[in-house]
Amino acid sequence: MPNTALTDAAAFKQLQEHHQTALGWHMRELFSAQPDRFERMSLSAAGLLLDYSKNRIESSTLELLLSLARERQVEALRDAMFTGEKINFTEHRAVLHTALRTPAAQADAAALQVDGQHIAEDVQGVLSRIQSFTTRVRDGQWRGHTGKEITDIVNIGIGGSHLGPQMVCTALHNFTHPRLQSHFVSNVDGHDLDAVLADVNPETTLFIVASKTFTTQETMMNAQTARRWFLKHAKEAALALHFVAVSTNAQAVGAFGIDTANMFPFWDWVGGRYSVWSAIGLSIALAIGFDNFRAFLDGANAMDRHFREAPLESNMPVIQALIGIWNRNFFNSESLSIAPYHHNLRFFPAYLQQLDMESNGKRITRDGSAVEVATCPFIWGDVGTNGQHAFFQLLHQGTDITPIDFIAVLKPAHDIPQHHQVLLANCFAQSEAFMRGKQADEVRADLQQQGANEAELNMLLPHKTFNGNRPSNTILMQELTPATLGALIALYEHKTFVQGAIWGINSFDQWGVELGKVLAKTIHSELTGEAVPARHDASTNALIALAKQALG
Repeated sequence: MPNTALTDAAAFKQLQEHHQTALGWHMRELFSAQPDRFERMSLSAAGLLLDYSKNRIESSTLELLLSLARERQVEALRDAMFTGEKINFTEHRAVLHTALRTPAAQADAAALQVDGQHIAEDVQGVLSRIQSFTTRVRDGQWRGHTGKEITDIVNIGIGGSHLGPQMVCTALHNFTHPRLQSHFVSNVDGHDLDAVLADVNPETTLFIVASKTFTTQETMMNAQTARRWFLKHAKEAALALHFVAVSTNAQAVGAFGIDTANMFPFWDWVGGRYSVWSAIGLSIALAIGFDNFRAFLDGANAMDRHFREAPLESNMPVIQALIGIWNRNFFNSESLSIAPYHHNLRFFPAYLQQLDMESNGKRITRDGSAVEVATCPFIWGDVGTNGQHAFFQLLHQGTDITPIDFIAVLKPAHDIPQHHQVLLANCFAQSEAFMRGKQADEVRADLQQQGANEAELNMLLPHKTFNGNRPSNTILMQELTPATLGALIALYEHKTFVQGAIWGINSFDQWGVELGKVLAKTIHSELTGEAVPARHDASTNALIALAKQALG
């Protein structure tokens, strides 16, 4: 792995010089000079198309970025991940979420081992159990304590055990079982669980408690509350028909009242934000059926194979990552906006927030020194066309330049006339507008055509002029299916990995989230009166006092 700082890399220094030239480029002129720019700056893989032509780049830019990737040993790190090396060195763990979506035949050929254990058999064994269980629920064989079929699935988790299943089940709504309604609870705020419990029937509800250790505070508080609610309507012996677990803590699962035969494990080499492919996806398999869940895994596997095998020059995750490095570290773009033009992808920006910011929100390199460049941008966004009427004004004319990832599906899953053409027209028009802008002479001509007098024209001219030259990528798929969604998620996973490799950070730990958890336990004991108030700062002491007064 590289032992030098990123800023010492020869390609990085060349890119700094190259950036001075790129500052003078306008994408209007680049497109005008290069009629084949789209053909040269787009590529397809695993059912997706990436158009990266609307960025301030030239072929020489890409050559330097690719040199940087090689100098930072992206390929070696990629191979280390796929072969099971413990690249998450601060936790002494392999990073093998890709193994979860590897078909059995490929897995047998790879014969991956972790600590001497062949993992393919374990993975396929859990998948087989998921298939059997979900088939029984969906076919009506698994019934509640009064003999009624299950109608509602409540997934109780947080972080990766919530964001992934909720996003995928929502995205694949058109594939879900007509009898089964999915619900997701994560927030320790009781309003979240209260709203769900008000909508479900204890006779026909199945709860999934998703916590690897079965000790996660928010998840277990919600699970225990759901358990108490259920026992108001049924005897304790009925718990096993209405609660299952995604966990490895058999003792705690059994003590809760769950039959450990209905405990679905996953492993330390699966990070939370990469766990949607594991037993954490149980709620997904229940919603869309195991065959569609398998197609979801296969779509991700197709992107895995592309990422592992394609040359860097035509490697979609690598190119997407390098464009992000160019925008973040040379044009100083502090955030990235995700704009999916599909209502079912409305939770995708939130999913990417955890994937990207928990992975690469780091300031320490693998050798323990401080990074010398900016790392992960802030990830945010919303579905089109809602975002156009909320924050796109800032993106067009604000003082900061924010790159955008447009995501669009060419064929809708509905048959309502005209809507999809309007949706796609807005998506494509916005990407063009961000690139082209509107120059002063164009604004002047419009105002003159509208009959504006000279005084009004001069007043309006600066307000209606905007420079454009704002970067974006567009990702297209023919249809939103389990396979294309799997490929899309895997694309962003690998993009995140590549950027972490270039920045020289460990993308697979998350120590930054732990401090708040530790302090929260102390303050909770003070709020409940179980502990004498500790010495906090004046603000925290005052807030605790106000809360104790309000809560009694």
